[in-house]
Amino acid sequence: MPANPKYLTQSKWQRFAKISAAILGGYFVSATFHLALASWFNHVNVLITMAFSGFIVWVALMVVAFLAKNGWKIWGIYLLLSLVFSLLIYAGQIYNPIIK
Repeated sequence: MPANPKYLTQSKWQRFAKISAAILGGYFVSATFHLALASWFNHVNVLITMAFSGFIVWVALMVVAFLAKNGWKIWGIYLLLSLVFSLLIYAGQIYNPIIK
């Protein structure tokens, strides 16, 4: 049974925005989130855990991107979250430098 067309996205730009936000934006948020955790906590444990939890977070963010009404808004949210996590990475490297 095919999907009802009234529930599908009609605009090709919205479809592109949702697909690209799901794949790229979700990956950026997932990666920066785990790297931010690694800069504040034990980086070895966090990066080993990222092999599994990173994929789960990425898939959850993909689902959220397709549930949104506007693909460009979800792109903005994902870019904003990536920026916040990047600032946390920067702050974590300043206050918790890794000395080798």
